[in-house]
Amino acid sequence: MGSASEADRQMTSPHTFPIRVYYEDTDFSGVVYHASYLRFMERGRTEMLRAKGVDQGASLAGEAGARFGFAVRAMNVEFLKPARMDDLLTVETGVAELGGASMELIQRILRGADVLIEARVRIACVAEGRPCRIPAAIRATLA
Repeated sequence: MGSASEADRQMTSPHTFPIRVYYEDTDFSGVVYHASYLRFMERGRTEMLRAKGVDQGASLAGEAGARFGFAVRAMNVEFLKPARMDDLLTVETGVAELGGASMELIQRILRGADVLIEARVRIACVAEGRPCRIPAAIRATLA
């Protein structure tokens, strides 16, 4: 994945999304269960797109033209430190690379200044189960 400073350089102005850890997010010991971090990062990606004016529900319904959606193609996650019940976390999401039909995002989950999770996520734009180009208007907002 690289060092935190590498991620900092690639995330010059990341979108941030606060999230509280609830009992349902943890295992029997009060530590966040590893799959919960995936849900946290999904929410962070969704909120980043929403903040940039991308309505995923409208895109899936074809309200603005062709129907399309975004799907995770690959994910590399490093679990650095645990989060616990009641922690207030911040999910950071930034675009590292924007291709024709996919994008690579860098995501981090922090508790204060402590980086708990670092991830690189490859997102594909898909229509009818096949890769398709990211619409120009969305590419422009993400660039």
